Amino acid sequence: MANEILNTLLPFAGWSDDRAKDLTITGGTDPLLPTSFRITDTSTAALGAVGLAVSDLWESRTGRRQEVTVDARRATASLRSGKYMHMDDSHVSTERNTVMGVYPTKDGRWSYLHCNFPNHRAAALSVLGVSEDRDAVTKAVAMWNAQDLEEAIIAAKGAGGMVRTMEEWAKHPQAAAIGSLPLMEIVKIGEAPPEALPEGNRPLSGVRVLDLTRVLAGPTCARTLAEHGSDVMKITAGHLPNIGYQEYDTGHGKLNAQLDLRDDSALETLRGLVRQTDVFSQGYRPGTLGGRGLSPEELAELRPGIVYISLCAFSHEGPWASRRGFDTVVQTVSGITSRQGDLFPGATPGPQFYPVSAIDYLTGYLMAFGGMVALNKRVHEGGSWLVRISLAQVGRWLVSQGEIPESQLLNVPAEFTPEEVASWSTVSDTPMGKLRHLGPVLGLSETATRWARPSVPLGHHDPVWPERSK
Repeated sequence: MANEILNTLLPFAGWSDDRAKDLTITGGTDPLLPTSFRITDTSTAALGAVGLAVSDLWESRTGRRQEVTVDARRATASLRSGKYMHMDDSHVSTERNTVMGVYPTKDGRWSYLHCNFPNHRAAALSVLGVSEDRDAVTKAVAMWNAQDLEEAIIAAKGAGGMVRTMEEWAKHPQAAAIGSLPLMEIVKIGEAPPEALPEGNRPLSGVRVLDLTRVLAGPTCARTLAEHGSDVMKITAGHLPNIGYQEYDTGHGKLNAQLDLRDDSALETLRGLVRQTDVFSQGYRPGTLGGRGLSPEELAELRPGIVYISLCAFSHEGPWASRRGFDTVVQTVSGITSRQGDLFPGATPGPQFYPVSAIDYLTGYLMAFGGMVALNKRVHEGGSWLVRISLAQVGRWLVSQGEIPESQLLNVPAEFTPEEVASWSTVSDTPMGKLRHLGPVLGLSETATRWARPSVPLGHHDPVWPERSK
């Protein structure tokens, strides 16, 4: 099944179906964890596509392709890599905020409140008119109809949504807009001469990446590029909320600097970085950066030959194009949590999230795949390139692979063995302590995947590019 799913990705790189033969998959197939959605086969396919794109870049650099291997069990575990972290031998907590979750509504439906970020939590609580107390939130939500609450929270600049079935989502105008789009787009947005890869002994050696993304999907893209030798600088700002453990999980391989883009001097510093970069990855809602002179077309003028990777929640089309969203929100509104709750009831009644952050991590892997395809196009064709994708498009791709028959979902283990997790893990010396975490999944015959830098605190580095890595 993973190879069949991989075949849906090959056309984005201009590959024929025969290219799938260059990938070796081990470790089994779905279901490895308790969900009917094909999280194993899609993660294996997405990572396999990344590996084949790495091989193409290596061939552009050396004239040789590499053998690529993916272990399906490791690929699946990578979809919740934050769960397996330990700092100085203590487990790193990934607990969500206590009022974040799904609540019954007045009209017999369910409403999801996304409350991990303080600003989104404040928005939900202001709409409900209660303090940060789960019992109070439960009573307040029960006074609302689910769709009315969804719209009120979005209007208050919060995040969340009404739980829909898959059948209901299929009839929604935003689902129709997403259905009119491909999974992702890799389009030329400007002219520039062909540009050879910088010198170096890894596939992405010397390739500079600016990572202006947050949470999981976008940071996973940049982390994946760093696995293969790129110099990645994450840019954030002190006033932006963050979840600490996610920075540990996605910070491997990255420099980390802060720039408040509300300030003109900081914006000019970023422009200076862009002039010397190769890949610009951003996760703002469509049009947000255009007002700051950072749209794809503007950066292609500033730095001809740039690869601009653009992520949002619900795509650039449709009535929800500007809506805030996360993996869990997309699961909620598109029918995934409804279906998961039907097949795998939780300790309390109602919809359930699947056991990994599949949409987030899959999106990150696919962003990296698209970025590497675009880099290789730049080598051979020249040009500036836009890679465009959304969480909702990836969620649709995941669901479109079909579900595992219910007869095969009995007695599925909820966890991998401690021995497996230990064998997949590595230890990094970070400024915060010794961090034990999952290592990269991909196997390559000539260039071992690794991160040259450990995770660091936000703002740990100055916003200045070092010498390009070799």
